[in-house]
Amino acid sequence: MAIEDRYGLPLSTSSHEAASAYREGVDLMLSGWTGTAETLERAIAADPDFALAHIARARVHAFYQQGDLARSKAASARELVAVSGTARERSHVETLALAIEGRGPDAIAAVFKHIESWPRDAVVLSLPLGAFGLFAFSGMADHDRARHELCERVARHYGEDWWFLTMSGWAMTENGDVARGRAVTERGFDLRRANAHAAHAVLHAMFEDGSIEDADRLVDEWIPSYDRAGILHGHIRWHQALGALEHGDAARALEIYADVLQPSATQAPALNVITDSASLLWRLSAYGHAVPKPLWVEADVTAQKLFPKSGLAFADVHMALFAAATQNHGALATRLAAIEQRLADGKLPAGPVVPAICRALAAFANENYAACVRELSPVLTDVVRIGGSHAQRELIEDTFLVALMRSGELPRARSLLDARLHRRPSLRDTRWQAAMA
Repeated sequence: MAIEDRYGLPLSTSSHEAASAYREGVDLMLSGWTGTAETLERAIAADPDFALAHIARARVHAFYQQGDLARSKAASARELVAVSGTARERSHVETLALAIEGRGPDAIAAVFKHIESWPRDAVVLSLPLGAFGLFAFSGMADHDRARHELCERVARHYGEDWWFLTMSGWAMTENGDVARGRAVTERGFDLRRANAHAAHAVLHAMFEDGSIEDADRLVDEWIPSYDRAGILHGHIRWHQALGALEHGDAARALEIYADVLQPSATQAPALNVITDSASLLWRLSAYGHAVPKPLWVEADVTAQKLFPKSGLAFADVHMALFAAATQNHGALATRLAAIEQRLADGKLPAGPVVPAICRALAAFANENYAACVRELSPVLTDVVRIGGSHAQRELIEDTFLVALMRSGELPRARSLLDARLHRRPSLRDTRWQAAMA
């Protein structure tokens, strides 16, 4: 009997123990669950020549920005698959290796080529999906639509697969089909409750349709089943903190921050550490709530260690939040110069929106709200290019809204807020009521 993965694709290993551990490890990876690394290590131990186990383990290293380890494992996988792998496995390893090496355009091209022949290779298909996937960080202005269209293209190959329903439903939600996206994602979640990506995707749908109380209950009921070491544990609580801010409950948001988001408490990957902490603290401050200075200082020190140099646009924007909030003009000037040099060299896929956001954040922190408005006005429609999710990017729109209010442009602020309420008609956003009264 042929040894296969859960999607019916043959595996080049004679070890049933290795194959079983690999199948389990992939499911844990696709669900964002704890034990992924350990399970894949078991697969490697059972068959050290099993290339797919090595590249899957490399992928997990990459999640945690462990670049040297990820590239080393990817190199091992390439060597092993060249000796004993099938055409599918060689393509699988190469595609993941390209992504791990940061060769985004090449990896995207490889994904499209690969799924033409093997559409049920979920690990490869996962690469462009999600808020931190290849599409989101490509600089594309239409990455939400691209994810949705890719999922629609291969949907007939997956049926009621829990992972695919999770990701395709989330793609629908981010692309604006919120009601359908929520229903599809909830279907996937019901099929596998031990699925952090599904819980996360449902929370995004609830954010978009304004179901703040439902989201809060979901987290309270579900999070006890998810270990704090889970890759999305802190970020899922971040969503709960956003819900608290929707109702003006700054104290609860700060409690959540102290519990799972501040650097001394979190076990999240580096990118989540800086983005979740910076964005929540910035929102608190922008909405008029007091943020203890030591929280900014601690988070900024950690962020500078994790992302000392300019690179990923999404990270750069959040590093600008830190520099602006802590009045670290030198750090902001250095990063902005590096960003502008990359733009001049044609090496900034997201384009001019990145330095514009950085300048706007600095102006906002300096209470120069008119300058913030001037910087953001021409690029608001391009903010999507920095990647991440709509919920994450809304921070920039919120900053613009507050800047409009504080610079006396209330009619423009009301128009922008009305558009948001039209987009999310069931939302009862209390953040702006006093300011807009």
